[in-house]
Amino acid sequence: MNEVHPDNLNSPAYRNGRDLPEIDCILIGVNSAKTLGRCIESICSGSYPAEKLHIIYADGGSTDESIAVAKRFAGVTVLALTPEYPTPGLGRNAGWKSGNSPFVQFLDSDTIVDPEWFRKAVAWMRDARLGAVIGFRRELHPERSVYNWIGDLEWNGPVGESDCFGGDVLLRREALEATGGYDETLVGGEDPELSRRIIRAGWKIERIDAVMTRHDLAMTTVKQYLKRAYRSGYGFAAVRAREAKLGSDFWKADLRKIAIKGGGFIAAESLATAMLLAARPSLIATLAAAALSVAGVPLLFSPRLFKVGKFMRENKLTRKEAKIYALHCSVTVLPQLFGVARYYAGALTGRPLKNKRSALKTGLSHPEA
Repeated sequence: MNEVHPDNLNSPAYRNGRDLPEIDCILIGVNSAKTLGRCIESICSGSYPAEKLHIIYADGGSTDESIAVAKRFAGVTVLALTPEYPTPGLGRNAGWKSGNSPFVQFLDSDTIVDPEWFRKAVAWMRDARLGAVIGFRRELHPERSVYNWIGDLEWNGPVGESDCFGGDVLLRREALEATGGYDETLVGGEDPELSRRIIRAGWKIERIDAVMTRHDLAMTTVKQYLKRAYRSGYGFAAVRAREAKLGSDFWKADLRKIAIKGGGFIAAESLATAMLLAARPSLIATLAAAALSVAGVPLLFSPRLFKVGKFMRENKLTRKEAKIYALHCSVTVLPQLFGVARYYAGALTGRPLKNKRSALKTGLSHPEA
């Protein structure tokens, strides 16, 4: 498909904007006053005709100035939602269902849209087989923390047909109407879950070679890092459970990796510790415990031990950078495993993970960012 679309960008209709389609831009946020205005400004200041862009901000129950910030911009529609437990799906569904444009751009309120993104994306959407188009999300300040830097590496995949999209995506309204939109119960993995339903409905998802948004992960602490990994594990499990029921292998390998590496390491270390804490451990038991403990280390740290060269080649990293990334790939499975366990515990007890409005907010890596 790639060869037909660059010509669309050079057609007279696309250059002068006369025949460009209308787009509903759906922004979601809770306590997003620090970043929301910047996001709206980026939409308004791009090369796409302003009269063809309809901005809808779905607020999930903010207690800061988010709604006031949105209302400062002429023409922005504000949906003040007050769910007891906000989810991304609730806001996104409320947003797209309140509009009627043929295309819908979903955005998180802490993103900045590239000035040329809309023109490039709708040019590709002339291919009726496409239900969604995505580009690259780039971190604004990867140098300000190792966590931001890791996020910049992991947001994106290869150019071409994709098996899922994230929170920034241009969707065909027909695809949303055919699938019913987002699963409003999910607190993680809601975008990939919708992606799979769109693909099963007959559409394709394409990642094009273009910057879509810039973003500030604003992650500066270990606590934030662990929480994000925990929630990603929860999302993996929630989506995998749905896909498994349909006979799909989507995220099967990812969940298996978390279970084997994280679970295997914890089991080995726990059993080794129990053997050493026995009332009178024998020499054989002590040696067995030591062997178990040692065996658990390469299981968990296999990326750091064996994949540094692979990361250097595939991600164009220096050896030092590849070692840091490999360490991340090793240790992140532990909090992810706890997220997976939380999902299954909630599924068994009927008490799934829920978002608390007071705990949701967006920020900046640096006060002057």
